[in-house]
Amino acid sequence: MPRQPRKMSSTGIYHVMLRGNERKKIFIDDEDKKSFLEFLKSKRIEKGFSIYAYCLMDTHLHLAIDTKEQELSVIMKGIATRYAYFYNEKHRRVGHVFQDRFKSEPIEDDSYLLAVVRYIHNNPIKAQIVEKSADYIWSSYRSYLIQQPSGEDLVDTAFILDLLSNDRKKAIEKFKRFSAEVENEQFLDYEEEDLIRTIEEGREYLKSHLKGLKINVRMEDIKEDLQLRQEIIIHLRGNTKLSQRKIADILGIDKNIVEKVKT
Repeated sequence: MPRQPRKMSSTGIYHVMLRGNERKKIFIDDEDKKSFLEFLKSKRIEKGFSIYAYCLMDTHLHLAIDTKEQELSVIMKGIATRYAYFYNEKHRRVGHVFQDRFKSEPIEDDSYLLAVVRYIHNNPIKAQIVEKSADYIWSSYRSYLIQQPSGEDLVDTAFILDLLSNDRKKAIEKFKRFSAEVENEQFLDYEEEDLIRTIEEGREYLKSHLKGLKINVRMEDIKEDLQLRQEIIIHLRGNTKLSQRKIADILGIDKNIVEKVKT
């Protein structure tokens, strides 16, 4: 099936998502994340685009980027290629680091831009890694709470804060309140049916979910622990588009067991 043409933004601003190949980790340790941010900043200086928000998770990342009339695909290819080379060299591996091409959606107005920035910063909360955005060090949220001299930070916080108030202190307080509000919009993400194509990918997804809940178990444990197994089945049925047969295959159990679990 041919790829759908990428939707272009009249403002040059996009929400971009990049995920690891086969849902595998693209960041193994803190050094990986630091290196990616260094590459991102280097490319920003080289190409002259702006970053309004970022969040690095173990298996994927989000960016809110203003291309400043540069070509988005050129920017992202440069960043991804440089990081993939670093990652493969460091971890002594070969092959693709990222899954297919990056995904993007155009941002056409200020209100949606603000909502996207909030969504990006709230990813670690959604994944149940932290309770507050400020507690996660691998997003740009904290940059908005500290007034940096212009040009010294990776993220252009001034642009977003000026949308909230011309008074910087008031803008920061408004930003914190806005960030804590409940999201009602639908944002760019990967559909689980597109991501989970194999049993291995399903189990990688499951490991990521359990890690977010700070649960360290083996697949064998899931088979033996009835309550845990039921909770996982309920999660998979409620948060993915996986069939009952696929869920059973991922968990290594009979399909009838999945069917009997009430959601």
